[in-house]
Amino acid sequence: MAFCSGNPEPKRVLLNSAPVPNCRARPLRPQLCQRAATRQGTPPVFRLRPSFPAMNKNNSAAGQNASGNQNKIPLMRNPTVYLKMRVLGAVDMAEGNNERKRIQAVSQMIFTDEEGHPRQFTWRTISTWLCRYRKHGVTVMENQPRSDKGKTRKVKPEDILEAIQAVLPKVHGHAPKRSVLYRLCIEQGLLNRSQVARTTFYRLVRQHEMLKPDRDCAGKHRLAFAKAHANEMWQADTLYGPHVQIEGVAVQTRLIAFLDDASRVCCHGQFFPAENVDTLIEALRAAFYKRGVPACLYVDNGSIYTSKEIIQICARVGCLLAHTPIRDGAAKGKVERFFRTVRDQFLARELDLSSLEGLNRQFTHWVEEQYNAQSHSILGMTPLDRFALDRNRVRFLPPNEANDELFFVEEERHVRADNTFSFQAVRFEAPRHLPDRTIQVRFERKTPTRRVVVYYKGERMGEARPLDAIANDRPPRNPGPDPGGTAGAIATHPKGRPPTPPASAASLPVSEPSTPNHQPSTIH
Repeated sequence: MAFCSGNPEPKRVLLNSAPVPNCRARPLRPQLCQRAATRQGTPPVFRLRPSFPAMNKNNSAAGQNASGNQNKIPLMRNPTVYLKMRVLGAVDMAEGNNERKRIQAVSQMIFTDEEGHPRQFTWRTISTWLCRYRKHGVTVMENQPRSDKGKTRKVKPEDILEAIQAVLPKVHGHAPKRSVLYRLCIEQGLLNRSQVARTTFYRLVRQHEMLKPDRDCAGKHRLAFAKAHANEMWQADTLYGPHVQIEGVAVQTRLIAFLDDASRVCCHGQFFPAENVDTLIEALRAAFYKRGVPACLYVDNGSIYTSKEIIQICARVGCLLAHTPIRDGAAKGKVERFFRTVRDQFLARELDLSSLEGLNRQFTHWVEEQYNAQSHSILGMTPLDRFALDRNRVRFLPPNEANDELFFVEEERHVRADNTFSFQAVRFEAPRHLPDRTIQVRFERKTPTRRVVVYYKGERMGEARPLDAIANDRPPRNPGPDPGGTAGAIATHPKGRPPTPPASAASLPVSEPSTPNHQPSTIH
């Protein structure tokens, strides 16, 4: 053993002491050093001990070459059965008095795997393999996965998917971030931090593809289809258009278009400054008046296409409203292909974007003069000629005030005892006597109080008018002779005013029995 100090005094070295390889100085504790210095009057003593090669994470030690440099052996997480049996076979031929010594000798050996890479294993790993081989044979030497691998213990993927679907409507954008979804799920109490960690949430969402676009239709078997006759089905969608000047402000427009499935005719298309229910109703009314009523309207799951107003309108005109699968844009392939033509042939032009009306005039001219009048590559004829072949099947809707009521919004109101009801903070009088009844009021969304039509049990009662209390305060009319008595006179007077008896009835004397022998008749 050798002693060394930090002072420049001569070092004291034991005789016949050989240098220890790979030694490193390790100072003793301060208390021990102080005691040694006090007793012997010598400086603090440092103890030298050999350093052993460090082990890596896979319990494989790095060997040393002849020059003393360590060779880095590649990691091997799952050795094959062939390599394990080679290692166990070397235990019987290794040097050592007992099995432990032989295993330690094998742990210093380097083996070559099937790919020619050097491998080395610790004696504990070799001992585990040998114990398993003696108990169960070579069958247990195969790498077995964990029984709970890929499974969650505290939360199920179905619960995470339900939580994500609950918070998705509150997230804007087509590709929401996982961090935002996790925070919303925690804030709303749908998930708990002790139940699922942030990294676990990310891993499960990525593993089960919960946010993958078009996951419901990925790899879906599709077939090209077309309706047999015109107006059997229309496809509708919205396209973002150019910016136009509206009151000195540049506003991005939206194009709402309807395309017939059989003839590829653009039934109607119109640019609007916004995408809402009002603009969709206006475009739908123009399309029905122009090309008739289709048997089916095929749209996506946008908020305007699933509103109650559109559902009511389609039910009144006898049109089936069908929606595409969620996140399946390819289902409406024809209208999407039409939008591509609009972008390539119409929007690529030099357009007059000074006003919205001018943009719609240009689009209508392009649709009627070019798109609908040009030969279609699939049809082999123009869309207008194909639409004209089924003209007898088209159910046209003439524009008039009666048909305009089909596009009105419907709400329920309760009629009071005085035959009035409130609507849009205005008191209206029912067109017929319907006290204490629930009626349906139809009106136009843009001008709700201009025309208010009253329906009761599906029957049109008439248009309601604002209440005029002074006009109702009029003297009772004197009705003519009524064979039914005074019932008709009572029904014609305003409610709450006592009816005046007729003059002829008031002047009649009370009749007396003509003879004293008159007796009342008896009903048996």
